[in-house]
Amino acid sequence: MRRLVRACFTGTGGYSYAKKAENVAREPGIDRVARLASNENPWPPSPAAIGAATEALRTVNRYPDERATVLVEALRRYHGDYRFVTGAGMDGVIETVIRTVVEPGETVAVSTPTFSFYGIAAAAHGARVVNVPRGEDFSVDPAEFVEACRGAKLAFLCSPNNPTGNSIPPEDVEEILEGMEGLLFLDNAYVDFADTDYRPLMRRHENLVIGRTMSKIFALAGLRVGYAFVPEWLEPFYQKAATPFALNSVSLAAAAGVLADTDRVRETRDHIGRWRQRFLTETPFRTYPSDANFVMINVAPLTGDEATEQLAAKGVLVRSCTSFPGLGNHYIRVCIGEDWENVRFLEAINTL
Repeated sequence: MRRLVRACFTGTGGYSYAKKAENVAREPGIDRVARLASNENPWPPSPAAIGAATEALRTVNRYPDERATVLVEALRRYHGDYRFVTGAGMDGVIETVIRTVVEPGETVAVSTPTFSFYGIAAAAHGARVVNVPRGEDFSVDPAEFVEACRGAKLAFLCSPNNPTGNSIPPEDVEEILEGMEGLLFLDNAYVDFADTDYRPLMRRHENLVIGRTMSKIFALAGLRVGYAFVPEWLEPFYQKAATPFALNSVSLAAAAGVLADTDRVRETRDHIGRWRQRFLTETPFRTYPSDANFVMINVAPLTGDEATEQLAAKGVLVRSCTSFPGLGNHYIRVCIGEDWENVRFLEAINTL
């Protein structure tokens, strides 16, 4: 029966997950594991989120609001009067946008190296995926990107980029929007850790979707809440294509509650900024400046897999970047965690 599986899933593709902490913790002499592989927030959600989620559990015998009204209203209070759609994580939003606009056989362009799921999701919907390489410094040349995207129905651009951490200037994104024929999905999963604001571009361009997530700075990774700023014309078609009841009642309540806790956001940003600078200056390998809650490190002459294994043996989980399209095999990505986790990482990497 294996012959029934589509060809795009029978090879070596698919999303590559980080090594599990519980597997490392079984190693002799490791009491607890520094989990720095998945770009998670090291702290639990705010009490506002936990309280709202707990209350929502009382009504889970009923289906959730299909339009996520409580969350959309909270997003408007937080961001301003934009149009929003939601999904089960940023991944769910990505899949729904592709499902809404891309016919089988049409072209989807992806700026690489980057998050592999863009290409995976596009291929799963029958699209032709074209990878558009970034420069040697991982920057994006707007004119070159526009030219490479000619004929593409949809293009993906991540800023700050995963795994390189660098941001694209808003004026460069605007140049891309003005030159593109199709729709641009700008992934802003990590923008809460940066000083760059792309939201004003929504007022001027009808071919822009800005994807966001509650998994990072808002610490709701386990509840899988994604959302996006969308142009007015796209919203009704997205709703038609969306998976029914994609967000559960508990996730909706927690996400709406956490948006009111601006103090927690500020504290997290400050913590990330301090440790990001220490990672840059105290790591013995070339470490790239980042606007996200992680840094990318060139561990040559080690490969990313070798460095990841050696660090895991010391109780530190990091992400090898060998699975990222268009990136060499000698990079790792390290998330900023709690103080003790960061100290353990710095001690461990200085012994490699």
